[in-house]
Amino acid sequence: MELAYYADLAVRLVNSEEPGRGTDSLTSLAAVRALFGASQQMARRATEADITRLRSARARLRAVFEAASEGDEVRAVDLLNALLLEFPVSPQISGHEFRDEDGRPKWHLHLADHAGTAGAGYTATAAMGLAVQLAELGPDRLGLCEAAPCRNAFVDTSTNRSRRYCSDRCATRANVAAYRARRRRLDAERSASPPSAPRSDRPDRTGRTADTAHASIPPTDR
Repeated sequence: MELAYYADLAVRLVNSEEPGRGTDSLTSLAAVRALFGASQQMARRATEADITRLRSARARLRAVFEAASEGDEVRAVDLLNALLLEFPVSPQISGHEFRDEDGRPKWHLHLADHAGTAGAGYTATAAMGLAVQLAELGPDRLGLCEAAPCRNAFVDTSTNRSRRYCSDRCATRANVAAYRARRRRLDAERSASPPSAPRSDRPDRTGRTADTAHASIPPTDR
């Protein structure tokens, strides 16, 4: 399994809480186990105590995304390095999960789980995956959704570094909100504009002004 895959664990953990909406889904052992996804071995080791452990790791990982999204690359790297030091990993070459068409192993790097708790193991792999993405793509690829109040985390893997939202749903909502804001602004500007003053020199149907038309009448007809 490619190490970059583990970055999804960081995103998943950070997004288990939405501070802007006041929601937190990491409230039970079942929620903790759901975070692990396909990693059932680590999930089975989880206990109630891992709720607190993972909430603490979640706050620290969100701080990495916040620093990166604010353009403070040095702080983002320092925060992530602190996690890597506190939660070390043991990379190993593995081939038991994937086989090519001839049945031979597809050798790849895998993170062995030697952590004392499920929460520590999750944090170690999440931090390592995020570090791989940061090193390969750059800190500016770690972002927070710009669709308020969402602020969910994401890793921008687009070719032109253009991602601003965590999902298509948030992108659509933000675009609709921006359109409505522009319409309200235009309507307000129209309402505030004074009505145009009537012009006294408005041309008659022939295109001449009233004074010019009067002056053109022969004296005998006046």
